[in-house]
Amino acid sequence: MNPTVLTIIISSLGLGTTLTFIGSHWLLVWMGLEINTLAIIPMMIHQHHPRAVEATMKYFITQATASALLLFASVTNAWTLGEWSLTELLNPTSATLATIALALKIGLAPMHFWLPEVLQGLNLLTGLVLSTWQKLAPFAILLQLYPLLNPNLLMLLGVLSTIIGGWGGLNQTQLRKILAYSSIANLGWMIMILHYTPHLTQLNLILYIIMTLTTFLLFIMFNSTKINSIASFSSKSPLLSIIALMTLLSLGGLPPLSGFMPKWLILQELTKQNLIIPATIMALMTLLSLFFYLRLCYATTLTMNPHPLNMSSSWRTKTTNPNLLLTLSASLSILLLPLTPAISTLMI
Repeated sequence: MNPTVLTIIISSLGLGTTLTFIGSHWLLVWMGLEINTLAIIPMMIHQHHPRAVEATMKYFITQATASALLLFASVTNAWTLGEWSLTELLNPTSATLATIALALKIGLAPMHFWLPEVLQGLNLLTGLVLSTWQKLAPFAILLQLYPLLNPNLLMLLGVLSTIIGGWGGLNQTQLRKILAYSSIANLGWMIMILHYTPHLTQLNLILYIIMTLTTFLLFIMFNSTKINSIASFSSKSPLLSIIALMTLLSLGGLPPLSGFMPKWLILQELTKQNLIIPATIMALMTLLSLFFYLRLCYATTLTMNPHPLNMSSSWRTKTTNPNLLLTLSASLSILLLPLTPAISTLMI
């Protein structure tokens, strides 16, 4: 891609997210989301491949629908209450419409159908942007609106997302689809606790972005898109195969890794709120997510890449040494659990 075009796209992504972060007016926030959506579309369609074109069209139609619904919610709120401020009174109808629109934007169940298909049609780098950066702007709106939103609707979206995210990833062989269902399940945990303890939502979002960044960087380094292709990790770089193992288990929420921290704190808070049944369902659904992470771990570290005689060996000129970004993100993905008390104090 032309460096000038790439600079404009990255600047637009940053501008759209920043407008949403700092905006307190419904139209300004909506403009930020639109700039964010339009900026990533050239990155998605850059491959000029039928799957990329299909994924781009699905993403555009979905995001346009969500944006129209969010704009309708803001106009309805201004019509009934005469207020365009984001943090002022919110009409119950507008609150419900805004919640559904933002759930559609980030891929919460049952509005999740577009996310696995779109992520499957993209390359790994664009998929990384879609799975991490594109989640920031909608969550910035949700974190401002959380006192005005319906907690029962948020709870329903959270429980459905953890169930579908766990079940959906069980029979997948494509890594990008597995990461899409992983995203749906993790978003369910974030949205579940949003109304009660928003700082836990922020903590979960930050850790999810760090762990997803590490996972995508590992797959990009080895150019892996299927479960079968990650069997060569251990032969190419034993160190990176161990890092991949620990990161995937952390993404599944297994102690004593960093990913266990938000799930532990969220279950504790749900228990304090007497939400025993939703907490139990979410904890059980995490076991399903952990199962397909264990499948990836098994393929990464416990299998050997088959090399029959009629198969040409891969020419390895690309370095597989971890760079600074991968080292930092992997360390944060694995080693943060002992700092839970300090992090909880800082986030409050």
